[in-house]
Amino acid sequence: MQLTKAEEQVMQIMWKLGEGIVKDIRDQFKDPKPARNTVSTVVRILEKKGFVGHKAYGNVYLYRPLVSKKEYSRSQLFGIIETYFNNSFPAMASFFALEKDLSIRELDKLLDDTRKELKKSKKRK
Repeated sequence: MQLTKAEEQVMQIMWKLGEGIVKDIRDQFKDPKPARNTVSTVVRILEKKGFVGHKAYGNVYLYRPLVSKKEYSRSQLFGIIETYFNNSFPAMASFFALEKDLSIRELDKLLDDTRKELKKSKKRK
């Protein structure tokens, strides 16, 4: 599911905090900070979308992310690959290599780093 810019800002804060009340979330914004009601509304929307849950302590709600940053990042990245690169990771990698004007040495390092990460990942499984 796609998040709006405001929702994504709040989720970035939630992932950083782990949990917090609306005041905690609002305090993480740079000045000028959004209104408390604005942050509260965004958090409730995120809750309806299933991204955030809460525990009630009297009339205070402690919010926590239900979707991890890794899960959200993965879904967004795969959505981009599907939508813009015909579901082809090599097409996406080529696009970014050309856009960033990567040298052969940089591409070789990227390939080596990817191999190492794949080996680590397979060992953990």
